[in-house]
Amino acid sequence: MTRYAAPGRVGSVVSCRERYDHFVGGEHVAPAAGGYATAATPVTGEVFAEVARGTAEDVDRALDAAHGAAGAWGRTPPAGRAAALAEIADRVEDHLEALAVVQAWETGRPVREALAADVPSVVDRFRRLAGALSAGGGTAALVGGDVVAHRFPEPLGVVGQLLPRDSPLLVAARVLAPALAAGNAVVLKPAEHAPVSVHQLVDVIADLLPPGVVNVVTGSGAEAGGPLASSRRVALVAFAGAAGAGRPVLRHAAGNLVPVLLEPGGRGAEVFLADVAARRDPFLDEALAGFTAFTRNRGGVCAVPSRVLVQASAYDRFLADAVDRVGALRPGNPLDTGTAVGAQAGPARLAAVLAHIDHARREGARLVRGGERVDLGGEFSGGSYLTPAILERDTRLPPPSGEPPGPVVSVSRFDDRDDAVKLVNDTPDVRDAGVWSRDLGAAHRVGRGIRAARVRVNHAAPDGCRPDDDEDHRALLDRFRRTRSLRIGYSAGHDLP
Repeated sequence: MTRYAAPGRVGSVVSCRERYDHFVGGEHVAPAAGGYATAATPVTGEVFAEVARGTAEDVDRALDAAHGAAGAWGRTPPAGRAAALAEIADRVEDHLEALAVVQAWETGRPVREALAADVPSVVDRFRRLAGALSAGGGTAALVGGDVVAHRFPEPLGVVGQLLPRDSPLLVAARVLAPALAAGNAVVLKPAEHAPVSVHQLVDVIADLLPPGVVNVVTGSGAEAGGPLASSRRVALVAFAGAAGAGRPVLRHAAGNLVPVLLEPGGRGAEVFLADVAARRDPFLDEALAGFTAFTRNRGGVCAVPSRVLVQASAYDRFLADAVDRVGALRPGNPLDTGTAVGAQAGPARLAAVLAHIDHARREGARLVRGGERVDLGGEFSGGSYLTPAILERDTRLPPPSGEPPGPVVSVSRFDDRDDAVKLVNDTPDVRDAGVWSRDLGAAHRVGRGIRAARVRVNHAAPDGCRPDDDEDHRALLDRFRRTRSLRIGYSAGHDLP
C-alpha cells in the first residue's frame, strides 16, 4: 500500500497553484468581475486554493477563443487529430499519479479508484477515439443518371460541457475526447466545487493542442453554467450530473434549439437469487463484492446499486454476510491506496447523506448498519467522513425516493423472479441493474425482464457511469459532427472525377 502526500507537501507527486484563473485561448485569464471562490478539500477541510468565479462575460471570452480556433482545428486532417489524441493519451498516462492525487484531494474519492479506473479510462478514451477517427471518412454514390451524392462528416463547431463534482476527470474525457476527435473546440465548465482536477488535466495536455481549442471557465452553475448552456454560440451542450441540475440545462438550451447530450444521474439495482447463497465459495464472494459496490466513489456513480433485492429464502443469511462485508469498509484517508471509502465531497454533501438516511427512516426503513459521521482525528478531524449505510426497506413501502447523495443502499426481500423484475421496474430512474444467480437461464430471464438500459449478469457494477468497454466509438464520434450531402450533376461532355 502507498500513502501519497497531499499536493504541495514534502514528497508529493504534484502541487496545486494557489490561484486558478480561467483558461482561455491558451492563457490563464483573470475573471472579468474580479471574483474568486475558495477550494477546500473534504479530506481535511482546509482551503487549498482560490478559483475564479466566472460570469457571462468570461463565458463570452471563452466562446470567442473557441470560435477563433474551431475552424483551423476542424480542417486539420483526421490523421493529424488522431495523432494529437494519441499524444494526449500518452501524456495523461505519464501523469497518472499526479492527476489521481489531485482528484482524491479535491473530491475525497479514494486515490486507488482514480489510479485503477478514472485516469486509465481517460487514457483509454483518447486512444480509442484516435483509432476510430483514423478509420473514418466520407462516401460517394451514383444516385441516378449523371448525379453523384457525396456525403461527408464535418465538426459541429463549438461544444459546451458542464461537469459534475464526482469523477471530474473521467466525465470530462467522455465528451472532450470525441469532441476534439470530431474537430470541435470545447468550452468546459467544471463543477463549482471540483474545478482543480479539470485545470490539472488541461495543464497536462494544453501544449498538445492549438490555443483556443480547449477552454475552461470556472464558477457556479447560475453565474457561468447558465450563460454557457443558454448561449446561441454553442452547437451542442453536454451535461452529466444529477437529474435536478440537468433540468435547467435543458431549459436553457431549448430556448435556442441547441441539442443537449444529457447523461443524468440515476439509480442502480442488484438482484440476488436464492442460489447465490447456496454455498460459501468464490462465487458468493464475488456476489458480496457486487453488494458492496454501492460504496464506490462514496456512492457517487450512477451504475452502483442504491437498491438491493434478495430472494426471501436466502435473505437472512445473505444479508448477514453482506453487513459484515460492508462493516469492514471503514472510511479513511483518500490518499492511502488501502482506503476503500474516502471522504464525502464536503460538509454540504455529508449533511445531504445524513438527511437522506433520516428521511428514509421516517418513511419506515430500518437502519441496519452505518450512516454515522466519523472523526478520523488529527489532521483529518475537519474532513467529511461517513460509514456506508444499509437500510432495510419493506417492499410494501413506496420505492426509495430520490437519488442517494452518498454510500447508502436500501435492501428488500422478494418472493419469486417475477416479483423481483416488478420491484426493479417500479423503482424510479434505474439506469443500471445487476442479476446474480448460479442458474444462467434464470438470470437471463430476469435480466431480459428488467427495463434498465444496461443489465449485468454475475459481475459487479463498473467504477464509472456508463463505461466504454462495449461502446461503438465510431457512433460516439458521430454525436459530435454533422453529415452533409453534396450532390453534383455531371452533364454530358464532363468526366466524373
